[in-house]
Amino acid sequence: MASRDQVKASHILIKHQGSRRKASWKDPEGKIIMTTTREAAVEQLRSIREDIVSGKANFEDVATRVSDCSSAKRGGDLGPFGRGQMQKPFEEATYALRVGDISDIVDTDSGVHIIKRTA
Repeated sequence: MASRDQVKASHILIKHQGSRRKASWKDPEGKIIMTTTREAAVEQLRSIREDIVSGKANFEDVATRVSDCSSAKRGGDLGPFGRGQMQKPFEEATYALRVGDISDIVDTDSGVHIIKRTA
């Protein structure tokens, strides 16, 4: 469980041409990532977010199938973390959310994310 100065979150990451590391567990050679524009990644994530918010999809199920982060194996769960442990835009977005809320698109060096605060 997260301590008082920590948060807990899950996320869905879509990597793109501008991502610092152009490979993932589901695209080890980065062939798809290298051809995905940031704009295409954002559009994909917006559509996913709409489906989750509307109840058509479950966050954890989508994360397991779609996220480029290895946390996909845990439904996107990153576990608890404190300030200074994540990239600044990700950290700021997570701390600004209330438990149960899902962020808008968050841009980091890793790619684009949606974040669900879980604690």
